[in-house]
Amino acid sequence: MVEFKRRQRKKKVETRNYCKNREPCDVFINHRGSDTKKNIAGLLYDHLSRLGIKPFMDSRNMKPGDKLSDEIDAAIRNCKVAVALLSRNYCESRHCLRELALLMESNKKVLPIFWDVSPSELWVNNNGCQFSDEELRRFERALEQVKDTVGLTFDSSKGDWSEFLEVASKEVKNLLEVDQD
Repeated sequence: MVEFKRRQRKKKVETRNYCKNREPCDVFINHRGSDTKKNIAGLLYDHLSRLGIKPFMDSRNMKPGDKLSDEIDAAIRNCKVAVALLSRNYCESRHCLRELALLMESNKKVLPIFWDVSPSELWVNNNGCQFSDEELRRFERALEQVKDTVGLTFDSSKGDWSEFLEVASKEVKNLLEVDQD
């Protein structure tokens, strides 16, 4: 039993080493951590890694002491494609919206995944006046662009997680192949 745990830990460390030192990643995973990190985002990261695709996800690729925005901005600039995991609380996060805006402004190919939410339920809410007028327009523009992009939808209470990971991974691979042309 101890040997199994050691192998499991070693494998986890190996997947964390992808995209270190600002090496280009294949796919940037944009997600709301509190909604998706411990389920669909983490599973997608692991699944893509097993397929030999190099994903970037903040909690898996960054280490203590890394400058959050510097590392994320570099990963976005250097990635080939991106996945935007849009969830119920996604638009409450300045970080998520900022990353999405940078992805869209960089003309990256983005695969939107609407996880337990429909596109019509997503909007930038500035009730707390947390965004400047310029940020608000920027975030709304990026959100509208991604909502206007053909993507995938998944209902976690009814869907087949394994099948969904296969479909999402296939779509990411297709985007990567198109990117190479």
